Amino acid sequence: MDNFRNIGLIGRLGSGKVVDTLRRLKRFLLDHGYTVILEDAVADLLPGHQQQVCTRKMMGEICDLVIVVGGDGSLLGAARALCRYDVPVLGVNRGGLGFLTDISPDELEQRVGDVLAGKYMVESRFLLDAFVRRDEEQLGSSEALNEVVLHPGKSARMIEFELHVDGQFVYSQKSDGLIVATPTGSTAYSLSAGGPIMHPKLDAVVLVPMFPHTLSSRPIVVDGNSELRVLISKQNGIYPQVSCDGQVHIACAPGDTLIIRKKPQKLRLIHPLDHNFYAICRSKLGWSSRLTER
Repeated sequence: MDNFRNIGLIGRLGSGKVVDTLRRLKRFLLDHGYTVILEDAVADLLPGHQQQVCTRKMMGEICDLVIVVGGDGSLLGAARALCRYDVPVLGVNRGGLGFLTDISPDELEQRVGDVLAGKYMVESRFLLDAFVRRDEEQLGSSEALNEVVLHPGKSARMIEFELHVDGQFVYSQKSDGLIVATPTGSTAYSLSAGGPIMHPKLDAVVLVPMFPHTLSSRPIVVDGNSELRVLISKQNGIYPQVSCDGQVHIACAPGDTLIIRKKPQKLRLIHPLDHNFYAICRSKLGWSSRLTER
């Protein structure tokens, strides 16, 4: 187990509940002899904190553990920044569904204390790298823990594109776009668009068409190491966008190419020992309980 001494704190901005939880967490960690390092944006929320402050990038270099207080969106942003430093990340849920941030504020001290005592499990979650190219020029790039989405932006018109997987032509399509989701993202936007739920341990990617102009288009699951190329038709009358985790946006033009592949670095996501993916699905997605008691 990792020996956690320097612990970084990241929190969602604009929430009084997050600030309250950050204060509790800081007090708990300091009382137990840990070094607390605050992200610069969080430090402004805690006047008089008297703790070390650093950027998110530096936090990845000097921390043994980073705790994110907020919703899944907060953890997505942290994951994209921290995965390259191999620092483990723990999420405290102060958001909505909380598929990734699974520690409840009501159990904060007990659950965090268990993790610091070595009672935890670690999951490796892979991310996607997305690149937009025009001829040989790279226009933009980003990574995504949940999904990369090609979509029409503010336009209501369809996009025409070609999909290639590992150099093999798959199909041409007219639709509102394409969602390329990891197993982590299969319970997010992909699920809303009719994609399958994928267990986080799967090494696979799902491609989900968005309102395709054909009844035969269905989600496709491919190997996680596949290279995907989406060629945006030159005949398009709109300029679509590529969004990564719904937080980073890259503008595209007709004729551009979107390339997606697995990121070499992975996110180390920490959970309490009783973490159960299926139990989370039952709770968050409202699945029915067992028919009979045993």
